[in-house]
Amino acid sequence: MKTVFEYTNVSASDSLESFVEKKLSNLSNKYPFVIRGDIFFKKENRDDDTGHICGIRLSAPGPRLYASSEKISYEEAIIETIRDLNDQLEKRKEKMKTY
Repeated sequence: MKTVFEYTNVSASDSLESFVEKKLSNLSNKYPFVIRGDIFFKKENRDDDTGHICGIRLSAPGPRLYASSEKISYEEAIIETIRDLNDQLEKRKEKMKTY
């Protein structure tokens, strides 16, 4: 699976990219029909500790899948987003027919 990273108000991070690629490789092994992932990191200034946003858009047969979450850290946001995408992919896989 090809991955593309975009950062808004955040400097690029190799550790975040490797963390996401590790988590996405699990999805890619489980759902081989996923061909591309666009990962978005954004930082918003908030009074509380939240504001670390991770959004992931996956290209697969049918409409693109998208999930996003906002947490205290990027790692937590990534895990939550991947969990949401896993649920969406499971539903998509159930609808797909094998011939």
